[in-house]
Amino acid sequence: MLQQTLLLFQEAEGLDREGVGTQSLFDIITKGGPLGIIIVLVLFVLSVMAIYIFVERYLTIKRAGKIDENFMNNIRANVQSGNISGAKALCQTTDSPVARMVEKGLQRIGKPLRDIDAAIENVGNLEVFKLEKNLSTLASIAGAAPMIGFFGTVTGMILAFYKMATEQNVTPDVLAGGIYQALITTAFGLFIGILAFVGYNLLVANVEKVVFKMERTTVEFMDLLQEPSA
Repeated sequence: MLQQTLLLFQEAEGLDREGVGTQSLFDIITKGGPLGIIIVLVLFVLSVMAIYIFVERYLTIKRAGKIDENFMNNIRANVQSGNISGAKALCQTTDSPVARMVEKGLQRIGKPLRDIDAAIENVGNLEVFKLEKNLSTLASIAGAAPMIGFFGTVTGMILAFYKMATEQNVTPDVLAGGIYQALITTAFGLFIGILAFVGYNLLVANVEKVVFKMERTTVEFMDLLQEPSA
């Protein structure tokens, strides 16, 4: 029995490596059967979605985090001079979550500070929700892609062993070919999952930076409203 096993390994090592090496990735995928092709197509769609979500969210969050250092100084100067309409116009011409929060606070001037703070907080929550759009989808891709790839590997292994059980002469190259075809889906799924996971964490970190800037601006604006009464 041991001798037969050693012979099988020797035959596997003596396979025509040039024939295996000349196979393209597309050829290997197409030999995985209809189910294997479907799984690879699903993973490909997930990869396109992950790339699109990451690029679109990254640009959006980066744009939201850009705040002019003189923005609050200009708001302060307008409010202190009584030019509330000028401060509102400045907010309307500035496309950022901070500007929309300050604009909501300016619209509530004259009401109790608690109401102003609540209104600004509600706008801030809406802005954070907009920034986090599709991040849950990216997180789902990061978790689902490796599982889908592993499912493809399991089904591929089942087909490989089914051939081994039903066919009369099963050579090591046939068995090995079925195995590496099956493992491609896991490798593809892991690759997509890792990229999506890293991208998700990077986006979350950038959102937290924007939220910090929003909170800092809120504190500055509330302090500004309390200055005249000091």
